[in-house]
Amino acid sequence: MTISVIIPTLNEEAVLAQTLAHTSALQVGELIVVDGGSTDSTVPTAQVFCANVLNAHLITAPRGRARQMNEGAKASQGDVLLFLHADTQLPEHTGRIIDSAFADPAVVGGRFDVRFDSASVWSRIISAFMNRRSRLTGISTGDQALFVRRQVFEQLGGFADIPLMEDIDFSRRLKRAGRIAALRDTVITSFRRWEAQGPLRTILLMWTLRFLYWLGVRPHRLAQAYRVVR
Repeated sequence: MTISVIIPTLNEEAVLAQTLAHTSALQVGELIVVDGGSTDSTVPTAQVFCANVLNAHLITAPRGRARQMNEGAKASQGDVLLFLHADTQLPEHTGRIIDSAFADPAVVGGRFDVRFDSASVWSRIISAFMNRRSRLTGISTGDQALFVRRQVFEQLGGFADIPLMEDIDFSRRLKRAGRIAALRDTVITSFRRWEAQGPLRTILLMWTLRFLYWLGVRPHRLAQAYRVVR
């Protein structure tokens, strides 16, 4: 079973080189960077990397994480699609872990537990809550490195073309398609967004946005209140 790791980027010069090097070293398979119009050194960094690494490719797409991930999926060749944030690192033996999860034919996709690259009490509380909530609800976020069988991804029509909550929307649809593997193996992701805005403020913002989303407020309206820290 071959894996395509798809990384959407937008002005990720601070973290991309490290993520590419780490992911490549895992030898999980194909690696595709999908840039949405970066104005920093993200594209040159990816170009140099892809020129020197077999099965690594850089493509461009209209800005928007959902659009970029969908374009990456179209350009990929793997049996499994793994969507990775540019500031997130996969665990060792990722390929073996995913193969094991898909040994059960009822499993259509999955996600990892998340741990932040910070030793703060807040980071431990937030990650524990995220993992517990995801395990109880079956809903996953992009921070948890979603992965899915290609055939299922295509049957579901990929990510909805919305500016926010595309991960929540997709995981809800994925859950209806079959079993989701809630892995306890962890990815390590950056705590920068929480540190920049303040943990409590960010928690309140996230809860508010998700509550409004569940009430039916359109993601295009919610996106106006959401600020992405890069």
